[in-house]
Amino acid sequence: MKNSSLRFRFAPSPTGALHIGGIRTALYNYLLAKKLGGTFILRIEDTDQSRYVEGAEKYIIDSLKWCGITPAEGPGFGGEFGPYRQSERTAIYDEYIAKLILSGHAYYAFDTSEELEKYRTEAENTSRPFKYDSFTRLQLNNSLALPPETVKEYLEKNMPYTVRLKVPEDESIHVQDKIRGEVIFHSQELDDKVLRKADGLPTYHLANVVDDHLMGISHVIRGEEWLPSTAHHVLLYRAFGLEDNMPEFAHLPLILKPTGNGKLSKRDGVKLGIPVFPISWVGESEESSFTGFREAGFLPEAMLNFLAFLGWNPGTEQEIFTIDQLVEAFDIAHIGKAGARFDYEKAKWFNQQYIIHSSPENLANLLLPLLPEKYKPVSQDYLISFCKLMQERVVTINDFFENGYYFFEPVHTFDTKNIAKKWSPALKQTIQNLIEKWSACSPFNQEQIQLSFDTFMQDNQLKTGDILPVFRIGLAGTMKGPAVFDLIELWGMQEVSNRMNKAFDHFDKTLLS
Repeated sequence: MKNSSLRFRFAPSPTGALHIGGIRTALYNYLLAKKLGGTFILRIEDTDQSRYVEGAEKYIIDSLKWCGITPAEGPGFGGEFGPYRQSERTAIYDEYIAKLILSGHAYYAFDTSEELEKYRTEAENTSRPFKYDSFTRLQLNNSLALPPETVKEYLEKNMPYTVRLKVPEDESIHVQDKIRGEVIFHSQELDDKVLRKADGLPTYHLANVVDDHLMGISHVIRGEEWLPSTAHHVLLYRAFGLEDNMPEFAHLPLILKPTGNGKLSKRDGVKLGIPVFPISWVGESEESSFTGFREAGFLPEAMLNFLAFLGWNPGTEQEIFTIDQLVEAFDIAHIGKAGARFDYEKAKWFNQQYIIHSSPENLANLLLPLLPEKYKPVSQDYLISFCKLMQERVVTINDFFENGYYFFEPVHTFDTKNIAKKWSPALKQTIQNLIEKWSACSPFNQEQIQLSFDTFMQDNQLKTGDILPVFRIGLAGTMKGPAVFDLIELWGMQEVSNRMNKAFDHFDKTLLS
């Protein structure tokens, strides 16, 4: 049942590739919105234009669409609470800044960056690092310390300024967190955060609070790194007279490196050769380009299943969940406080399970647009049969073509080590006789082919280990892969005969080398 009062948002900044931790945040918001009948919203927080990266917003949207966690509202999705890009809401923020100035909860600060740097440098030699707060603000260049006529003069001359939050002295700020319980901050630990930058744009803190209020956000579920900022956000809600209508807060645990030591970073993917992004990001250089889960051959459902468990546990032994099952089972009470280790081997296990339990028809539809151009066209039926034979032998989508290339082109390399053990030129005639016997099978299927093989082996007093490995290597180049009889049924005797005749020459050369 739809509940219009429950509204969840994912609010990334378009500063480059979207880290997998961001996708987990989006997933948790999406799951709760679906479970509770609420609305999942995308908001682009792009007020920091110095960090804006062209193409990043499209990347975020493409990532969410690939994952299947599509917003109900947001840029390109419509909605009644837009604009959903903060850079298009400047006039709204100006109104709220004016309210804070008028109520005395914020003030103008005319300090230059050089002046602030000087204070920081001077404070390095003291026991108290410089902080713009209740202890220092009356000694600095702002509207609290300057005479009113000077402030008026500065404003009339359009002197650059920022607007800062006036943090109250000696107060406790209580935050009720759905994951961490009550968290208490003391105002003397907080600085007077900048709310409006010198370029006229708001900072994250102001825009975040104003937008969450105006968009009716009921729950703020975000990463642990934003927990310290929440004290300032509570003060802003209080300053606007909105403290009784604040959203509920939940700060998610960190995603840790595979070693468990430290937060998983963008660079860990490059260093460890693992994806830490949903889809690939092409930067201006190789160092700023990253491979995504999609390009690494993961199914989006498998990746989401893996991510769901990075911080959440259903409280049962079940591990494989469809998205609908995740919606049904997800509960914020089962999200832990401790960091979750990014176990890439576990991610691959999830993907393998999803591939194994997918229908060959669905896999074929997925693989069809990925067929390398060098391969000759194949029928849909052939591709379905290929998927059926390979799906229990791969871990990623890419493995289908890497491990099963021989389904589409001649064998590249042969397992020479085993051929050296098994091959004898005298076997050539025996194999040709067997191929001829197989050609008479009717119906031509795996069962009849195997029955004919068993009869042939018994009549000629041969052992399976003398013949079958040679066939497998001749057809596929390797001892691994689908059953030989399944390959023969799929390819037919003409293809099998052609492949074996080409293999004979290679086998003979192997013995001579």
